[in-house]
Amino acid sequence: MGRADSEEGQLPAPVKPPDGGWGWIVLLGCFVITGFSYAFPKAVSVYFKELMKDFHVGYSDTAWISSIMLAMLYGTGPVCSIMVNQFGCRPVMLIGGLLASAGMILASFTTNIIELYLTAGVLTGLGMALNFQPSLIMLGTYFDKRRPLANGLAAAGSPVFLSCLSPLGQVLLEKFGWRGGFLIMGGLLLNCCTCGAVMRPLDMGMKRKTEKAQDKYEAKEMLPIGGKSEEGISTTDKNKKAKKAKKKPKKGKKLLDFSIFSNRGFIIYTISKFILVLGLFVPPILLVNYAKDTGVPDTEAAFLLSIIGFIDIFARPACGMVAGLKWVRPHVAYLFSFSMLFNGLTDICSARASNYTGLVIFCVFFGISYGMVGALQFEVLMAIVGSQKFSSAIGLVLLIEAVAVLIGPPSAGRLVDALKNYEVIFYLAGSEVVLSALFLAMATYCCLKRGKKKEPPPEKNPSAGGGSDTEEAESDVPEAEEHSSDNHQPAHSTDNAMVVANEEANHVAEEQSGEGGGCPTGDGEVLARDGGNADQTVERDSF
Repeated sequence: MGRADSEEGQLPAPVKPPDGGWGWIVLLGCFVITGFSYAFPKAVSVYFKELMKDFHVGYSDTAWISSIMLAMLYGTGPVCSIMVNQFGCRPVMLIGGLLASAGMILASFTTNIIELYLTAGVLTGLGMALNFQPSLIMLGTYFDKRRPLANGLAAAGSPVFLSCLSPLGQVLLEKFGWRGGFLIMGGLLLNCCTCGAVMRPLDMGMKRKTEKAQDKYEAKEMLPIGGKSEEGISTTDKNKKAKKAKKKPKKGKKLLDFSIFSNRGFIIYTISKFILVLGLFVPPILLVNYAKDTGVPDTEAAFLLSIIGFIDIFARPACGMVAGLKWVRPHVAYLFSFSMLFNGLTDICSARASNYTGLVIFCVFFGISYGMVGALQFEVLMAIVGSQKFSSAIGLVLLIEAVAVLIGPPSAGRLVDALKNYEVIFYLAGSEVVLSALFLAMATYCCLKRGKKKEPPPEKNPSAGGGSDTEEAESDVPEAEEHSSDNHQPAHSTDNAMVVANEEANHVAEEQSGEGGGCPTGDGEVLARDGGNADQTVERDSF
């Protein structure tokens, strides 16, 4: 009775992340998805000159293709969260891969720039968004202890794919033209479906195995006789099905959990991330034009971005390994603020770089700091909200980042056109990044650390014993085994013991009847002869 109630009222225990095994395949899929999501909008810029010739438009018109892709990647975060909470990660990723591929394939047949906006921009951007966010959610599901390293390795997909897709796009453009290149790029994006197919839910197989093992264990405990154990298993299965049929339907999962806004750590992270994105992407966008204005040749100016990408490849996994250390991981928010401070100071110190050597030094330090920020941004968010609310949290954060992306770089471009001075832009961008770092560090220390110190420790109730229903049931199992071992002693174990037990029972019954207890002698003899009935009664009541 007690055990049945506890099983019905008990919530299913969360499955522990394996930190390996199939998780490495999931990490590989997340690596590919991250590479496509961040590098593809930049790699498409290789085709812009040909598009300008065919459609008779300007550079700003073609640049909107990449901008729409990034806006869809960031701005559709809440939509992705709702779909993941409703249907799961794997179906959403499969649909996203098909949409991303279909967008580029349809773009190869377009006849004007508006059709390109709708196909390559909206459709492909939406498909990549439906892949990017679920892949991060699955990565947090499969990794816990090694999660910082996993996030660092997955984030390294962005610079790796950028260094591969850009040369590949140039080769495809020379051999097949922009239409053939778009068609082949659409075929490459079908690999997102393969990555989505390997995102196996973690809890399904584990729950089935544990339920079967628990049913067999309970049947063996209740009916230890070998011939009746199979009957016990079948009866327990029937009882479980009957209980599930009688259960009331559970409330549906929230499509978008807004309760995370009650988490002070999430509010602090969101504000600092908004300020960060205002200035983070400005220097790499303006770097090539800045180098050209200082007299650097075009080929050498373009090579500066390759330096940042090459350093970024090694900086992200290395930072993930550092963040996973035991003495660093509890303070990962401060490491994230340090990486932002490092990036902002790099922008400020390099604002007056007037030669190619100074720009190369800037690219080296910017690549290190940029890689640290990329490796830690989602790790900090997972640590703040946890894996259960991460799907809603990342959707809302990406939506807020989309606003900052649409404000920061365009505003910087207008200031350059108005002031004709890149130095002011680097100072402004670096100041924004430094401000976000200081805000995150100070707010984390003042609002979170001190708040934890003021909260009194929870009082333990000695009467309750601090144990759950399952722990009490498990503690009763050895007692039940002791009773059952006493009940199934061999038949040849002493007739003298039975005689002594009968005499003691009769003696106790006579004393009780003499005191007016109302218990006849025969009842005591029956209990003594049955031997195990009293123990079995206690065993049932204990459950």
